[in-house]
Amino acid sequence: MGLLSSSISGSFFKFVSCSIFSLLLLSCTSFTATEAYDPLDPSGNITIKWDIMSWTPDGYVAVVTIYNFQQYRHIQAPGWSLGWTWAKKEVIWSMMGGQTTEQGDCSRFKGSTPHCCKKNPTVVDLLPGTPYNQQIANCCKGGVINSWAQDPATAAASFQLSVGQAGTTNKTVRVPKNFTLKAPGPGYTCGPAKIVKPSKFITADKRRVTQALMTWNVTCTYSQFLAQKTPTCCVSLSSFYNNTIVPCPRCACGCQNTSQPGSCIDPNAPHLASVVPSAGKNSYTPLVQCTNHMCPIRVHWHVKLNYKEYWRVKVTITNFNYIMNYTQWNLVVQHPNFDNLTEIFSFNYKPLTPYAAINDTAMLWGVKFYNDLLMQAGPYGNVQSELLFQKDKSTFTFDKGWAFPRRIYFNGDNCVMPPPDAYPWLPNASSGQLISTLSLVMTILSTVAFLHGYT
Repeated sequence: MGLLSSSISGSFFKFVSCSIFSLLLLSCTSFTATEAYDPLDPSGNITIKWDIMSWTPDGYVAVVTIYNFQQYRHIQAPGWSLGWTWAKKEVIWSMMGGQTTEQGDCSRFKGSTPHCCKKNPTVVDLLPGTPYNQQIANCCKGGVINSWAQDPATAAASFQLSVGQAGTTNKTVRVPKNFTLKAPGPGYTCGPAKIVKPSKFITADKRRVTQALMTWNVTCTYSQFLAQKTPTCCVSLSSFYNNTIVPCPRCACGCQNTSQPGSCIDPNAPHLASVVPSAGKNSYTPLVQCTNHMCPIRVHWHVKLNYKEYWRVKVTITNFNYIMNYTQWNLVVQHPNFDNLTEIFSFNYKPLTPYAAINDTAMLWGVKFYNDLLMQAGPYGNVQSELLFQKDKSTFTFDKGWAFPRRIYFNGDNCVMPPPDAYPWLPNASSGQLISTLSLVMTILSTVAFLHGYT
């Protein structure tokens, strides 16, 4: 009997231990939402179209266009850089609307010197103000490309190149391989080039259609996990019906490195201007203000007022990065009441409906020449607006955190939300904050395992 009891107890202990391990594993893996697939923009990608427009004695002239088909993820300063590996011994004789970052070894050429002789060139955009005889359409914006939903007219970039030592017919040309796209840092993965039907072009008078001699496409997709090791933004919450201000989760974008002075900036430093480096251009690596969350960007959602037929929200975006001005920033918010948005103040608005029957996602961005530039950390490093929603009596409630967003993206990156059990609750909510089911189950199982060890 004792042996049977011991066997049962041992089996139970193993079951409890396995259950605890499984729950810990689940808790570590269930919060990773940085895959390349984006449920709010399922078909978003960057497509690189390579059109051969004419043949030359030893190659061809091509126009390369980068189309940003992502709804809300744009390419900001310092801009894109596109690289590839030639399939043969091609060289670039000349370029317009772009330039390679290195010329490479062209010593074997005795006459005219090519623009680039590298096996794996990298091309960048030209800057605004480039002479007209070096420009083509959609070039010379410093590598900045807008998102498709924000401004389709500026969601593309182009450059022209004359390729030598290449094939001179559709059968002898070889497509480049190993395409890479940085925008401006890592994050994009590009597939192989695929030959497609030649592109067609309509003349200015719209009376004639021409087409490329040969066309291939390259598709690049974004992954936040590849772009950076830590998140770049977080969300804080507050409401008129509760004095509690829910801050961004602690260490949401990393923790302060106390062993390395200068890893963040103290805003109360007596000589702040001398501490912050005066970089001549935006830096991709953030230098943030010392905070509990250590995020470059914080989005604050405040439930401000309640009317009979409407309710009002104030949204504030604060920049804690001392060396980055966010140009053409945008915010994507998911909330079920966006199907009844009545008015928005000082922001532009566009509904995003990847699933036609559901209208619960909004894209917000600044008004041009007013607040489309989010300045670096400091007294002017914030933008704000208010949203007025009409109540739907069948769904509206302030109970259980319904008034707060389900998800927020800043510049296409998913922001860290506070845990649901930390949301501001109504004053009459029973016992305040609830304990999450996962924490409760783990506590019970841990207690059982602990007691079993002393029996």
